[in-house]
Amino acid sequence: MQKILSWLPPLLNGARITISLTLVSVLAGLVLGVLLALGTMSKHKVLKSLSKAYVFFFRGTPLLMQLYFVYYGLPEINEALTINNKFLAAFIAFALNSGAYCSEIFRSAIQSIDKGQMEAGKVLGLSYFQTMKMIILPQSVKRLIPPVGNEFIMMLKDASLVSIIALADITKVTRSIQSSTGSSLVYIPAMILYLIITAVFTVFFHWLEKKNTYA
Repeated sequence: MQKILSWLPPLLNGARITISLTLVSVLAGLVLGVLLALGTMSKHKVLKSLSKAYVFFFRGTPLLMQLYFVYYGLPEINEALTINNKFLAAFIAFALNSGAYCSEIFRSAIQSIDKGQMEAGKVLGLSYFQTMKMIILPQSVKRLIPPVGNEFIMMLKDASLVSIIALADITKVTRSIQSSTGSSLVYIPAMILYLIITAVFTVFFHWLEKKNTYA
C-alpha cells in the first residue's frame, strides 16, 4: 500500500498533463473544425477541395505518425521548424487531428438542420456566414454535444501516444516507474486513474447534454 501511495504524486502530475493536453487540443480542434466544416460545404471549389483534402489526410493517417512527423520530421525539412517543447509539439499534432474529426461532426450537425432555416436567413437579408453564425450553428449545438463528448474521450485515451516523445503524461510516468522499480503493479493505479478521469468527463458531457435538451 505504501508503495502505491508513493506512486500517486508522479501519476497525478502525469494526469494533469494528460487532461491539459486533451482540453486545449479539443478546444483548438473545435475552432478548426468549424472552419473546415464551412469550407467543405462552401461553393468555392478551391476552398472546398482544400478542406476535403485536409480532412481526408488527417482522418486517413494514424495520429501516431502525425505526432512523429511534427516532432521528428519537421526539423529535417527545415531547422526553423524544430519544436523543442514536447507539449507544444503534441498539442499541434493533436489539434490538427482533432480539427479533422470535429469538422465532420460540425458538418453532420449543420446538414441535419432544416434547409428552410438557410432560406429564412436569405429572406432576412443575412449573408451565408451571418446565417451560419446567428441561425444554423446555435441550433446545431444540442446535436454536437454527444459526438464532441466522444471525440474528447477518444482524445483523452489517445493522449497516451505522447509517451513516445517522452512527454510525462500518465503512460510515460507509469512506464518510468515500472522501469525503475521493476514492479508492473503500477499499471493498476494508472488504469484506475484513467477510468476516474474518463468517468468524470463522461458524466460531465451527459449532464451538458441533458441541460441543453431541456433548455
